[in-house]
This record gives sequence, structure tokens and C-alpha cells, in this order.
Amino acid sequence: MASFREHPSLLLLVAVFSLALLSVSADSDSQRVSELLALQSRSKSGVIHLDDRSISRFLTSVKTPRPYWLVIFFDATQLHDKTELHLKTLHSEFALLANSFITNNQDPESPSHAKLFFCDLEFKESQSSFGLFGVNALPHIRLIAPHQNPKESHQMDQGDFSRLAESMSEFIESKTKFVFGPIHRPPMLSNKQLIVIVLAILIWIPFAIKKIVMGETLLHDPKIWLVGSVFVYFFSVSGAMHNIIRKMPMFLADRNDPNRLIFFYQGSGMQLGAEGFAVGSLYTIVGLLLAFMTHVLVKVRNVNVQRVVMIVALFISFWAVKKVVYLDNWKTGYGIHGFWPSSWK
Repeated sequence: MASFREHPSLLLLVAVFSLALLSVSADSDSQRVSELLALQSRSKSGVIHLDDRSISRFLTSVKTPRPYWLVIFFDATQLHDKTELHLKTLHSEFALLANSFITNNQDPESPSHAKLFFCDLEFKESQSSFGLFGVNALPHIRLIAPHQNPKESHQMDQGDFSRLAESMSEFIESKTKFVFGPIHRPPMLSNKQLIVIVLAILIWIPFAIKKIVMGETLLHDPKIWLVGSVFVYFFSVSGAMHNIIRKMPMFLADRNDPNRLIFFYQGSGMQLGAEGFAVGSLYTIVGLLLAFMTHVLVKVRNVNVQRVVMIVALFISFWAVKKVVYLDNWKTGYGIHGFWPSSWK
């Protein structure tokens, strides 16, 4: 068998052919990145709309490792009317996430520039791709690394998008190690709306001062203070501030049964809004009963009525506290037990 040393022209031909293959592969990768950047620039939100053909173009037909990551939001327009799935909200948050990442990484010298692309797939247009990823329930978001195929890709759990764009960015940062940057949410009010509000306040101030001087405002009504104090108490014990800061949903759709809603999430890592309101309501019942017994019931002259009402109030309070303890045991796995004094045994 002839060796390459005996035929240097053959060795040169192989080297040139190998370099040509590498060049074609590099050009193909750079061409795909350019195509993705072009599609991204044409999208208002920065989310690239894919279908079965483009999934083949940018994912399945590309040799690994690919020069980019893909984040895919699986959508179905026919399910947008099911409010319990929150598909519209999650898709808008996903678009906000994409726009924020693009804004934060516009510099071509940034290590994250053109390395991560946000895409979406619609079920009616891409049923084959849904099957390729094994998607059988929505909402569903996948992160595909350069070396992964669709089946091996990272799936976001419900807890990963429970706080919407913020928790999605944390999930992506933990997997890609890219610096995501802040989420750029649009202001709640436009400049024109702010000007109108300021003018309305300036016009209203003289009338408000007159009402305050005459003592005719709602702040002079004791009932308003009573209702306000109950609201503040409920707001404090229900964890409403936690829900607002963390942007926790009231409930989630069951992944195994989209028609079933989950109001209580088992596990100490996350608390849904419905859980906090349920516990807050039970605490508020106990607080109102205690206030009633100490401020109203003591003024009743009939002792028998006092006893009956007090027994009923204590029974309801005991039931409410028992429910709170049961929920805590179920959620965290830690049991709370009562003990009799040792002298009573």
C-alpha cells in the first residue's frame, strides 16, 4: 500500500479537502447565526417564530455543538381562552425576557451576543416539533444547549416561571452561565398619562383642603379606620406582600391534567397566592373573634349569652388554628405536636 510520503500530492489534496470541509462547516454555522439575527431583528419583541421546517434548519440538521443556545416557548392559540393556563401572560413575559436580553447584550463584543435566541412554536403549525420534544401539556418552555438534542434539552418547571420573566431569567442564567442583566419592564403610565394625573391632583387639592378643614373626609369616619385595620391585618398575615414581590400566581394548572387547577403547592420552596389568602382568612377569623370577645361581648349583660358566644368563638378559633397547623404539616413535612404538662400525667 502506497504511503502519503510516496505521494505528497495526495497528502496535499487530503489537507485541502479537510480545510474546505471545515470552512464550509464554519460558513454554514455563521450563516445560520446570521439568519437567526435577521429573524430576531424583524420581530418586534425579539422572539423568533419557528415551525417544523425552521426547527430542522436551526436545530435537528445542525451538527453539535451548535454555536448558539435556543429557548423555545410552546404555544397553542386555541388554548388562549383558558385563563387558568396563563398562556397569554407567560408569552408576553417571554417576549419581555427576550427583549431585555437583546437590549442588555447589544454590544458585539459581549460574550452573550448572538449566543442565545428566543423562539416560539405554535401547535397547529408545528405538531411534528411538539412530538419531537415530547410536549403533551402547556405551558412548556425548553432550553436547548449547543450539544443537546431536543429530548435531552432542559425543561422549565412550573416554579421556574412562577415569577414570570424574573424567574425565567434566573433559570437561563443558571444553565447557560450568561449574564442576563435587568428585566426592562415598560412603565405603568406614559408621560401623557402622568401629566393628566398631575393636573387633576392640582385641581383637586383646594377642594380636598376645604373638606379636611370641615372634617368631612372619609378619614374622619371611624368605620373606615376599622375596615382599614382589618385589611392591613389580613394583608400582613396572608403573605400578600410576598405574592406581590415574587409575582406569585394565585394557582397553577396541573401538568398531568390541564383542566385541573392546583391551589396548594406541596413543598416549602414555593407558595401560591391562594395558599396565603386561605391561611390569612383563617387568621383573620381568629383575630376578629378575639376582638369581638374583648370589645363587644364584655358589654353584654346576659351571662348565659356571653358563655354561649364565647364557647362558639373558641370552637371556631380552635378549628381555624388546627387547619393552619395541618396545612403547614402537609406543605413542609414538619409536624407540630402538642404535649400535656408532665404534672398532669
